[in-house]
This record gives sequence, C-alpha cells and structure tokens, in this order.
Amino acid sequence: AAGPAEPPPTADATHAGGPTTAIPSCPPSDEPDVGDPAGTLGDSSGDVDSPDAGSASTEAGTVDGSPEPVGLPDPGPEGDGDFEVGPQYVSQPELSNRGAPKGQRFRFTMRLSDSQIFDGTDATLDPGKPVNDSRAISVYVPAQYQDGTKAPVLVIQDGDGPLDMVANALDNLTTSDAVDRKLPAFVAVAVQNGGNDAQGSERGLEYDTMSDRYARFIDEEVLPAVIADPAVRMAYPNLSFTSDPSGRATLGCSSGAAAALTMAWFRPDLFSRVIAYSTTLVDQQNHEAPERATYPNGAWDYHSGLELIANAERKPIRVFLNVNQNDLRADDPESTLHNWVMANQRTAAALAAQGYHYRYVFGLDAGHCDSRVQQATLADALVWAWRGYQPSQE
Repeated sequence: AAGPAEPPPTADATHAGGPTTAIPSCPPSDEPDVGDPAGTLGDSSGDVDSPDAGSASTEAGTVDGSPEPVGLPDPGPEGDGDFEVGPQYVSQPELSNRGAPKGQRFRFTMRLSDSQIFDGTDATLDPGKPVNDSRAISVYVPAQYQDGTKAPVLVIQDGDGPLDMVANALDNLTTSDAVDRKLPAFVAVAVQNGGNDAQGSERGLEYDTMSDRYARFIDEEVLPAVIADPAVRMAYPNLSFTSDPSGRATLGCSSGAAAALTMAWFRPDLFSRVIAYSTTLVDQQNHEAPERATYPNGAWDYHSGLELIANAERKPIRVFLNVNQNDLRADDPESTLHNWVMANQRTAAALAAQGYHYRYVFGLDAGHCDSRVQQATLADALVWAWRGYQPSQE
C-alpha cells in the first residue's frame, strides 16, 4: 500500500493505555468517498512517533512568528507539527470509562422537511439516492457543566459514532489535575447526516459543498433545537451555547471531516477548532452544484488548484488533520483529484507554510476512518484542539 513518498523523520513518544470499545471503521468501497453513511465514525489506538514540529517557539506562538489572527487565543506551538502513529496501536485510557462522574445524554430527531437550509429537495440531489425523512441528534452534557453558563460546544458529523469516546474523554479530562491535559466542559452534539453518500446525495450536499451552508445549518437550526428540546430543557433549563467561535469545535471523519474544515474555513466567526480524520479533501463536491463555478475542484482547491489555504489571509482556526497509509485511493495519480493521502499531506504542508496551529497525524498500516487510529489519538486531538480556550465574558 502506498504511503507518503518521504515520511518525516520521527522521534519516539509512545502513548499506552487500556482497552476501549471499538466503533466500526468505514469499510472499503469503490465509491470515490465511502464516507460513513450509516452514521458511525471509526475510532483507534497506538504508539505515536513525533518528529520535530518544525516550529520554533515565538512571541506570537505561530510557526512563522507573525501575529495570531484576532479571535482565537494563542497558546503557543506546543503539540503543533507532523506526527506518525502505528503500526502497533494502543487505545488511550481517557477514552474509556474510568469511573469519573457521568453527565447526561439526550436524543431527539429533526425532520428534514422542517429545515430552511437542508429540506431534502435540493435540485442537485440524485433521485436514486434516497434522503432521510429525519435526522437524529444526540447530546452529551458533562457532569462538570454548570447550568446557566454559556457552554462551549463540539459538533460531531455523521451521528453517534465517536460520542462514547468523547463522553469518556469529557468525564476523565474535565476533572483532570494536569493543567496541560484538561478539557473544558463542552457539550457534545452529534448530528446525523441527511442520508446516502457521495455526489448527488444529501450527505454529500451537506458535507462536500464548498460554502457556509452547513455551518449556518448547525448554528441556526441544530443548536437552537438542542436548547429547545423538552428533555434538555427539563434537565438544564438555562442551557445556552457560547457565541464565541473560540468555544466552538467540530469533529468528523471522511466527508464529515471535510465538513468540519469547511465550517471553520467559511465561518471562522462561528467555529474555530477542527478535528478531521481521513479528511475528504478531494474533488467530491457535486459537479452540478452552483458552488462549482467558484470552486471547480471542490475541497481539492484547499491545497491544490486554487490553493485557498496558501492564497488567503490566515484565519483564526486550529486544525487537527489525519490521513492513513492505506486510505482511499492512495495510489491514484494527481490527475484524478481523488488521492486522500496526497490531499491531506498537501493540506498539512499548506497549513504549516501559512503559520497555522495545525497537528497532522499519519497512520501507518491503517485504512480509511480506521478505528485504531482514532482510539490511539482522539484524546490527544481533543486536548490539543482546545488548547488556549478561555470562557468569554458573555
């Protein structure tokens, strides 16, 4: 299987831990992006090799020493850079139930026909790819959240898949005594996609379209629906979400990961912290989409083609990025615009060159949305993504 042409040099930094429940990874497919239409997200485990991050500490804390964009606190470059994980994988202990106080979980549905943004009737949808009538929304409120305070939030694409791991991480790390390994008491909101996969599907429309549409959907429809849900209101009558983008993160795998990056890229005023596994940074946008006139190569334009990351002013976002050695179409030539490994490597390089706080993890001997990689790295990814967060005075 093809990996990077020249993997970066590594230095040993092994993370060990106990077993954790594995969530099924995305199966291989002949589709350009198998994604995870069933709403699961693979998870993982492992030995992590860390090369030099390539970023000397500066007063501004960014790779190139230029000022941090306004709107996101700068915690410095610790944890930034390029990393490898595997090929032996060990689950991170914070992702399992270790007896910490538990929060509360809720679940409700939203009908697509009620949406003003994704009502299931878009003209680009393929009639042969059915659209769901409704989408499930799952919510986890950690025990450390204090009702009445403005809650930070993590939005998870493709439904419940990683929610158990995230909930365990919240339970274990909101109560941590280690200042450098601690999470804020954010609310996790897992959002099911609208159905099916790839071009012509509702899921593809939501996740692969190069626009702010999905970010607006989450901000204007999903988060208010969480607050309005009767069960949530009964338990937390004064729950509200922070409007500070520094307190809003997003997590996904495959096209759900592309959606996570697109949410922050197009609306950094709404979301600023990104965790993206096996990210679909390829030409997966529907070729009938009106956005194709502006972004002809879909998410491939982030790193190649239009080179959006290289050519735009640096945005106030942090990006955790993963791809794996045996990820989708790893042997494809550049001309296909569908090589996941090439796409993610180029994106990481573009983020580094522009001085972003980024963390790139390459999974050895692992496949698309590989559960082992996520069990080995998700606790680290969450801690790194939330570095520097301070509740705003709202």
